[in-house]
Amino acid sequence: MRQNSIYYIGIMSGTSLDGIDIALVNIVNEQTSLVASLETPFTDSLHQLLSSIITNKTCNIADIGNASYQLACEYAVAVNHLLQTQQIDANEINAIGAHGQTVFHDPNSETPHSTQLLNASVLAAKTGITCVHNFREMDIALGGQGAPLVPLFHQSLLAQISTNKHNDSLVFANIGGIANLTICHQDTLLGFDSGPGNTLIDSFTQQAFDQPYDRNGDLAKQGKINQELLKQLLDDDYFALPTPKSTGREYFNLTWLRQKCAENTLNNYDMLATLTELTALTISSPIQSKEGALVLCGGGAKNAYLVARLQHHLPSWHVTTSDNIGVSADFMEAMAFAWLAYRTLNHLPANAPSVTGANKAAVLGQITFAP
Repeated sequence: MRQNSIYYIGIMSGTSLDGIDIALVNIVNEQTSLVASLETPFTDSLHQLLSSIITNKTCNIADIGNASYQLACEYAVAVNHLLQTQQIDANEINAIGAHGQTVFHDPNSETPHSTQLLNASVLAAKTGITCVHNFREMDIALGGQGAPLVPLFHQSLLAQISTNKHNDSLVFANIGGIANLTICHQDTLLGFDSGPGNTLIDSFTQQAFDQPYDRNGDLAKQGKINQELLKQLLDDDYFALPTPKSTGREYFNLTWLRQKCAENTLNNYDMLATLTELTALTISSPIQSKEGALVLCGGGAKNAYLVARLQHHLPSWHVTTSDNIGVSADFMEAMAFAWLAYRTLNHLPANAPSVTGANKAAVLGQITFAP
C-alpha cells in the first residue's frame, strides 16, 4: 500500500440484489471525486443463493461460506477489470472499502447484530489490495443501529456541491432496496431508513410482470393508487417508530405485503402504483421544512413516476438527482464506502451518533491487509 496514494475503491451490493457497483475515487484535502466506475450483475448462481438466504432467513453453514466466497470472487473480478481498463496498478490503491451483502439486520434484538457476507481475505488475496469491511459492527456495539452509514459522507460533500438557495435545507434520499434519508439542516445532521425503496416495487414487478424492475415507472403509471390499501400499508408500526431506526429486506418483502393485503384483489397495475406511492410518501412525509432541495440517488432516482410523486408531495421543494449537483447518483453508495475506508485507515470516526443512536463516534471497519 502506497502511503501517498490518493486512490480508494468502494464496493456496494445493496438490498435490491441488482448487482455490484464499483467506484474508483481519489480523496484529496477531504474532497472525494469519482475517477471511474463499473456496474456488473451477479452471476445467476450467486443471485439465487443470496436471494434464498435473505428470503428464507434460514440456511446451512455451507450456504454462508459459499456465498461469502463467491461474493468475494465476483467483487475481485470486477475490481481487477476496472483497474485494467483504467491502466492503474493495484499497488496504487490505498484500500478497498467493501460493505458486503447484508442478509439480516436486527440491531434492536436482545442480541443486536447485522450480518454482511464477505470473505475479505479472498478479496484482498485476489486483488492484492487491503480491504476494509464489516463497518456496522462497532456502531451496533456502541448501542447504535449500524445504519445508515452514508449520512456522514453526504455531509462531507456539502462543501463540494452547489445546491442553490435551498442550501440550508438539504435532504439526500438514497433509494435502493431500502430508502434512507440524510437531513442536513443548518448544523444538524439526521438520517434514518424511511422504509421500502425499490424492494417491494422490484419484487412485485418480477412476480407479476416477469420483468426485473419497473423501468421509468411506466407500469405503475398505468395504474391507480388504491387509498384503502395504502392506508393499510402505512399503518405498519415501523413508519411510526421514532429515530434512530433502520430496517432491511428481511422485513419489507413480498411476505410482508401478502400479510398486509391478504384479501385484496387489486389488478397488477394498481398494486404497483400503490407500492410506488408507499415509497414516495414514506420518503416525503418525514421532511418537515417548507422548502429545500431533495437530492435523489440510487436506482429509484431513475424511476420517473416515483420522482413525479415525490415532487407532488413536496411542491415547494426542488427535487433533483445527485448527477445534477456533480455526484454520481448510480455510484453514490460505492463512493461512500471508499470514503469510509479512507476514514478507517486514517483513524477517523465514520459514524454519526445523531444518525445511528450510538453512544459515541468511533472508527469503523476491520482491516484485512493484502498478502
